[in-house]
Amino acid sequence: MPAAPPRARPSSASSPRPCPLRVLPTPRPRGPPRPGLSLLLLPAAMWGRRRYGAGLGGRGAEELRARRREREAALRKARRQEQLVSKRLLREDTTAEEGGQDGAEIMPDPLSEDEVLELLRGVQSGSEDRKRSLSCLRWALRNKETQQKFVRLEGSIRTLIGLFTSSLADMQMEAARCLHELSHSSDPAVAEACLPVTSYLLTYLSGHSIEFTELCLYTLGNLVVESEAVRKQLLPQGIIPVLASCIQSPHEAVLEGLGYVLSQLLQAKEAPTEIIPLVLDSVLPQHMLRLVCSGLKAGIGAAVEFAWCLHYIICSHTANTALLSLGALPALTSLLLDLASEIPEDAPEGLELLICPVLRCLSNLLAEETGCEVQIQDERLLIALFLILQCFLQQHPFIVQECLWLLNNLTADEHFFCSALLSLDLLPALLQLLPCSQMASMLVLTILCNIAEKGPAYCQQLHQQPALPLLLPTLALPDPKVVGQCLELLHLLFLHWPEAAADFVRQGGHQALEQHQSTPELQERARALLDIIGQPLGASAFSPCHAMLSAFS
Repeated sequence: MPAAPPRARPSSASSPRPCPLRVLPTPRPRGPPRPGLSLLLLPAAMWGRRRYGAGLGGRGAEELRARRREREAALRKARRQEQLVSKRLLREDTTAEEGGQDGAEIMPDPLSEDEVLELLRGVQSGSEDRKRSLSCLRWALRNKETQQKFVRLEGSIRTLIGLFTSSLADMQMEAARCLHELSHSSDPAVAEACLPVTSYLLTYLSGHSIEFTELCLYTLGNLVVESEAVRKQLLPQGIIPVLASCIQSPHEAVLEGLGYVLSQLLQAKEAPTEIIPLVLDSVLPQHMLRLVCSGLKAGIGAAVEFAWCLHYIICSHTANTALLSLGALPALTSLLLDLASEIPEDAPEGLELLICPVLRCLSNLLAEETGCEVQIQDERLLIALFLILQCFLQQHPFIVQECLWLLNNLTADEHFFCSALLSLDLLPALLQLLPCSQMASMLVLTILCNIAEKGPAYCQQLHQQPALPLLLPTLALPDPKVVGQCLELLHLLFLHWPEAAADFVRQGGHQALEQHQSTPELQERARALLDIIGQPLGASAFSPCHAMLSAFS
C-alpha cells in the first residue's frame, strides 16, 4: 500500500518486488496520481453553531459547491503517489568467488587510473588473457570510483561495444556484464557515457539466448532510470516497437525484464506526453492486460511488473478511456476475485505483490472522470476485499490501506456497495480496522461517512451496529485529522438519525466532545455537535442543517 517504507526494487530480476506504500506523500510533478476521495463530506463551514436561520440562497449554494470541488481536487492531489525509481543488478558470482560470508556482498576497492588503464589495455589486446582481463574489469566496475575513471578513458566504451558485438559468445556475454555493471551506476555521467550502446542493446533483444536478452533488458532499464538523454535517444531508435515485439515472447524471464524496462519508461516525467502515446499506439496495452490477468498461470513475476505498468499508465490521466475500452475494469475485477479465491488454500509466494498494484489500478480507474459510464456492481468484490484484508492484515499491513482506498472509491457515490456492505454483515469487520493505523482509521471513518451520507436508512443501520462505542475511543486519539473525520461521521449520524445522538450522550459522548472545544482545528465542529446533542429529540435545530445539505444534492 504501515505508514510503510517506500516500494523498492529488488537487486535481482528473479526476486519479487516488495510494494509497501507511502501515506499521502508530496508528489513528483508527474505523479502518478492516486485517486482522490470522491467524497460527499461536509466542509468545515457547515459546522457553524446555527440555531436559527433560513436556507442558503443561490449564490451561497454555488459557493459551497465550488468549495467542495476545491476540497476534492486537493484530496486527489494529496493522494498522488511519489514514484521511486531504482535499479536491478543481475549477477551470477558465488559468495565464495566474491570472498563474502553468509551471502554478504564484498565490494572491490577503487583502482587507480593506471590500474584501470592497464585493465583496459588487457581487454584491448588480442591475447588469450583477454577474457580474464574482461572478468577482472567486470569485478572492478562494481566500484563507483572505478566506473567513473573507466568511462573517462578514451576508447573505453568503444572497446566494450566492440566485444559486445563480436561473434565470440563468451566475450560478448562478458562485455554485456561489464556494460550492465556500468548501467547500475548512480552517476548520470556514467549512464550518458553508455549512450553509444543503446542501439545495440535494442538489436540484441531479438536474440536467441534468453540469458543474454534478459541481461540486455535490465541494462536498458537501468540506463532509462538514470538519464533523460538515454530515454530521448531510445524513443527514435524504436524502443517501443521493439518492446511490443518482445512482449510476445514465451519466456517468463524475458517478459519480467521487459516489464522492468517499460515500468521505468512509464515513470519518467515526460511519459504522459512522449512515451504513453507511443505505448497506446502499439499492441503493448492488450498484452500487458493479458499477462497481468494470467499471472497465476504464466508467472507472477511478469504479472507484477505489468500490473505496475498499467498503474503508471492509469495515473497519467491520458489513457484510461483506451484501457476501459480494452475491458480493463471487468478484467481486473475478475482477476482480484481469482486472487482472493487463492488465499484460503495454496496462495503462491508473493501474491501480495500482485494484489497491491491490481488494487491501485481498480481504485484509480474508479476515481477517474473519463466520461464513460463504468459500473461494477458485484457483491463478490466486497467479499474478496475482506478476504484479502483478513489474510494480509498481520503480515503485510500495507495491503490494508490499499483495500480501504478501493472500498472508499466503491462506496463514495454508489448506493449499491453501501447497501451490500451492510447486508453482507461486513461492517463489524470494517470497524475492527479502526485502530490499525492512522491511515486505516482515516479511511475506515471516510467509508463510514460515505455510507452515512446516503441517508436515514443507512444511518439507522450504522446505529444498530456497535459503531458508537468504537467512536468514543477514536475521539480520544491525539491525531486531529482522525478526530476531525470522526466528528464528520457523528454529524452525519446525528443529522440523519437523531436517536444516535441520544445514545451517544448516554455513552459519555458529551464529555468526549467537550475536550476538543479548545483545539483550534476542531473546536467549531465540536461545539456544533454539542449544540445538536443539547437539543430535545426532534427539535428544529436540525432544519438549518437539512437546508445546507440541499446545496450538495
